[in-house]
Amino acid sequence: MSATSESPAGAASRPPSVDTLARSLAGSGLPHPILVDIAREAIADGDHQRAAERAEAFRRTLLTPVVNATGVLLHTNLGRAPVAHSQPARPQTVEFDLATGERGSRQRAVGQLFARLCGAEAAIIVNNNAAAVLLVVAALAEGRQVAVSRGESVEIGGAFRVPEVMEQSGARLVDVGTTNRTRLADYERAMVRPGNDVALVMKIHPSNYRVAGFVEDTPVRELATLDVPVVADIGSGLLDATVPWLHGPPPAWLHDEPAAVQAISDGADLVTFSADKLLGGPQAGVIAGRRDLVERCASHQLARALRCGGLTLAALQQVALSYLRRTVTDDIAFWRMVDQPLDALRRRAERIIGEAGVGAAVETEALPGAGSAPGISMPSVGVAVAGDQLARLRAHDPPVIGRTRDDMTVLDVRSVDPDDDHVLIAALAALAA
Repeated sequence: MSATSESPAGAASRPPSVDTLARSLAGSGLPHPILVDIAREAIADGDHQRAAERAEAFRRTLLTPVVNATGVLLHTNLGRAPVAHSQPARPQTVEFDLATGERGSRQRAVGQLFARLCGAEAAIIVNNNAAAVLLVVAALAEGRQVAVSRGESVEIGGAFRVPEVMEQSGARLVDVGTTNRTRLADYERAMVRPGNDVALVMKIHPSNYRVAGFVEDTPVRELATLDVPVVADIGSGLLDATVPWLHGPPPAWLHDEPAAVQAISDGADLVTFSADKLLGGPQAGVIAGRRDLVERCASHQLARALRCGGLTLAALQQVALSYLRRTVTDDIAFWRMVDQPLDALRRRAERIIGEAGVGAAVETEALPGAGSAPGISMPSVGVAVAGDQLARLRAHDPPVIGRTRDDMTVLDVRSVDPDDDHVLIAALAALAA
């Protein structure tokens, strides 16, 4: 057979050009330079027929909005507290004083609001609570010692270890008491022990673990009798243990959760906490307390490296104003989830099942998440379907993230915004189909 007669078959087996293949993928919504890379790699691998699958796989590696049906309200892997924030593309007074027309403080606007919310003299904002702890220790105890109970010398998510933070800050850790029992007398002995130079006492939220049984710790009000400043790292960011922004009494799952107002009232000189946990805001860290100590933190060289940008400050300002206006359950997604009564959750689950034509309502236990109130849950309701359907639900648009138990896939409705119930209905209906 001649070469000429073979040419049609040969042409059919040849891959398209990189540019042609890339342009055929434009419907993915990805930028053309990315599509060129995907097309080039697909052709090089002899896999150009699956280039569209490769483009979709790449698109799903980008940050993607999802529906969190796990029942973990503050899911660290899903960005913790969901926050809605928008603003016009205009400059804002991040470091500009409208009264004088001169340069102003980046910390003033939002800091003054959080000082008011915490019952403190002053407050500043940094980029997360790890940064808050690092800055406090570096500014107030560099070259000296910080006393911490052995039971609070913890590691939290991301390998953030208290002893190593002390080392990075230039301070030295002094272990006090034992893992399960630490008394005021243990701190007092550490402060007078020859060779010790204790600059601070820190009380640290245990975050994602709880010690039970034969235990004892020293409350802030007792630590406040010591002759050095007391820093309470309350971690999860509960502003006030009385939760005056909720309808009714504080929920049972908040029992023993440390709060900023009470820590300051009990004598803590500073509190530090996350903004994206129980506060319900964007990722940030708050340092609040005595004005002189806050100002020492603000003037430290690390403060510039750890500060927040204008977008975070603007979002956090709206969160603070919501607390002050008592519109929290209208404005802040986390507390809306918490405030949903069980009867309302059951009605939602039953409506979802009825419209999807699949599933059964089941009782579940939702979690605050993100290390808040460790070991504690709250009653909830979910929609259960047979088998492990997690991968199919993740493939839905938008993706639905659930959990499995007892060979069932469960979608907990407490962690789902009611406006997204239609997404659950569509995703479940697709499973049935």
